[in-house]
Amino acid sequence: MAATAALVLSAALIAAAPATAGNGDESSSVDTSKLTDAVTVKGIKQHLNRLQAIADQNGGQRASGYAGHTASAAYVANRLERAGYVVTRQKFTFPLFRELSPPTLTQLTPEQKTLETATYEYSGSGDVSGSVVPTNDLVIPATPDPSSTSGCEASDFSAAPSEPAIALIQRGTCTFEAKAQNAAAAGYDAVILFNEGNPGRTDLFVGTLGNPQDIPVVGLSYADAVALVEDIEAGGATARVTTEVEVDLERETENVIADLPASQHAQTPNGGKTLIVGGHLDSVAEGPGINDNGSGSATILEIAEEMSELNLTEKVERPVRFAFWGAEESGLLGAEHYVSTLSSAQRSRIYANLNFDMVGSPNYVRFVYDGDGSSGGPSGPNGSDSIEDVFTDYFAGKNLASSPTDFDGRSDYGPFIEAGIPAGGLFSGAEGIKTAEEAAIYGGTAGAAYDPCYHAACDDITNINDKALLELGDAAAHATAVLAMTKGGVFPDSSVQQQKSESLSGKGHAHTR
Repeated sequence: MAATAALVLSAALIAAAPATAGNGDESSSVDTSKLTDAVTVKGIKQHLNRLQAIADQNGGQRASGYAGHTASAAYVANRLERAGYVVTRQKFTFPLFRELSPPTLTQLTPEQKTLETATYEYSGSGDVSGSVVPTNDLVIPATPDPSSTSGCEASDFSAAPSEPAIALIQRGTCTFEAKAQNAAAAGYDAVILFNEGNPGRTDLFVGTLGNPQDIPVVGLSYADAVALVEDIEAGGATARVTTEVEVDLERETENVIADLPASQHAQTPNGGKTLIVGGHLDSVAEGPGINDNGSGSATILEIAEEMSELNLTEKVERPVRFAFWGAEESGLLGAEHYVSTLSSAQRSRIYANLNFDMVGSPNYVRFVYDGDGSSGGPSGPNGSDSIEDVFTDYFAGKNLASSPTDFDGRSDYGPFIEAGIPAGGLFSGAEGIKTAEEAAIYGGTAGAAYDPCYHAACDDITNINDKALLELGDAAAHATAVLAMTKGGVFPDSSVQQQKSESLSGKGHAHTR
């Protein structure tokens, strides 16, 4: 990717050398330099500026189910059609959640005070005053690494009193939905779900419950929860929780999917195996989502346009499909819908999935999805390790460090690896905290979030690190070209067994846990 004037790096970091395909029986060299030179920060930011303008015209957000996302989808579809792709706008419905008024959380006894809170997505509406009852397995003080299983089992809850009561639950291990449902089944009338307390998991935090719930569910910071627990242990505490929400169980949204024209598809030597390059197009309702995930969407769009402009779409060994998923922020719903509508035969014809979700974080790290599980997390389906190598080898060839990030289901690759489809991709960091070791390697600020505007109104056009776009955008273009144009593939088709990967514990990017 060519740098802007403000981002002139050494030639050794910019020039893309021919890449050698990885672990297949046949390997060949693919010169990716034409594409990486053509995909520029300027081009990506042209798309980002348009997404920002769309958000500005639509209440400051581009969330699925709202006009801002529809306008974003129309923009992407128009650009792809102009570039010669056959575009499908795949409609689907999902349960949309909207707050009608801000939530409140007031501690009533032993002293009255207002606590900062927020509503979990798909919380029910309600006004509940009663005793606060913690689960019997809170981890206070929190351990250095996540370990809490609070609320994950029915046995974690004491029997609810006959009068209204509020369950106090700690984040960790299982989904927020499971915790809320277990509390409701135990007879509680509302839930306070507090952050776990490990590094990067201390502030007020809310996520998605996945599906509509009948009782109010609100968030609390770890520090406020610890103080509340101390009051409970000293003699008990009561509180009031209020939420007012609206849920539309049949709100329509869409995925935007772009394919090669049929004539080009038929000419590809490996036409039976399609590479899917995707990322989510929607933002959260709280902001314009320019890094999350305008950055990934804009990068993919730029790659698609430049592949067409360079006539590389006529030279690919296997078809490329570009996908812009909807409703990721509500639980990976667009990618789930897409994969669920495929037959077994159609799934078997997907060669691999590349996912780009946040590639412009201000305090970034060059994270590569850990396809082989070598960092201790779950491994991806066979072939995912070879995709990881494409990225890590590319960065190493540019004298750039990279770090693995777990295949924990945080983004739209999740439904693909659950279906046994090899996957990989890049991630520049979200709400996690940059360590001192990472700051020494990558620069930036230790002790600060990779993206301090993650899921916030300030995730706007000023929240983009151009250097991250340059480096990760180049790598995304390179990997797309390698996987699409390598004759023998980066892994042999016989290695793709279409078996499910190791079980995942939840969809973290949409924050179900």
